[in-house]
Amino acid sequence: MHNEILTIGPFTIYGYGLMIAIGIISAYFVGEYRAKKANLSPDMIFSLVIWCVIAGYMGSKILYSLTIIDQVIEDPTVLLNFADGWVVYGGIIGGIIGGWLCCKVHKADFIRYFDLVIPSVALAQGFGRIGCFLAGCCYGRECSGPFCVTFHTSNYAPNDVPLVPTQLISSACDFILFFILIILASKVKKKGLVAGVYLLLYSIGRFVLEFFRGDIERGSVGVLSTSQFIGIFMALAGVIIIVCALKNKEIEREDTDDTIVQ
Repeated sequence: MHNEILTIGPFTIYGYGLMIAIGIISAYFVGEYRAKKANLSPDMIFSLVIWCVIAGYMGSKILYSLTIIDQVIEDPTVLLNFADGWVVYGGIIGGIIGGWLCCKVHKADFIRYFDLVIPSVALAQGFGRIGCFLAGCCYGRECSGPFCVTFHTSNYAPNDVPLVPTQLISSACDFILFFILIILASKVKKKGLVAGVYLLLYSIGRFVLEFFRGDIERGSVGVLSTSQFIGIFMALAGVIIIVCALKNKEIEREDTDDTIVQ
């Protein structure tokens, strides 16, 4: 809606970047708080945030580049545009890989930290989608009715056209998912269950919401959008993790303390 929040001389604060920053900071503090309650290393959370943000950024840009591979072949300099071009699933996959590498380096239990931080990921995504709304990216199809939104100065969404507010719907779903995962984590201590539920529920929600997206230039695989195609495998991965977690007789102990190898 209004991406330029504040301009002081040559310095401008953009809503999209601000919401991304708020999401990352919120995810960190929530993760640190929950780590202390679970007798896990709070310092590990800081390391995970750094690793996951960097790897998530790389994964997001790589997957985006694959969706516009024809443009990349024609003009490789499009890859130098660091401000635009993100694919959330690429960020999720990259972040998971980054988290696994971080835990491997620090000799920490990846699954335990995966369960711990994944609610924070949903929280960060909720704020990130508000940023998408402010910028006008990830917009919905044309619609009519009182719940549509109309952009007037967006560089991404069609201006002066009523659209489905897919960004706000996605944000609300992410925040709801965050609370579901927090409640689940407090009730069930099966290792991997929270992570599996996130992958399953997020993928289902994203698959459905894709039918209402209007930015079709993001690419497709047959009749499915790229995100829907990837989402099928992410959901299957979530189901497999959930089944394995439920079959595992090991109950995660809350009094276990993991330490970082400096």
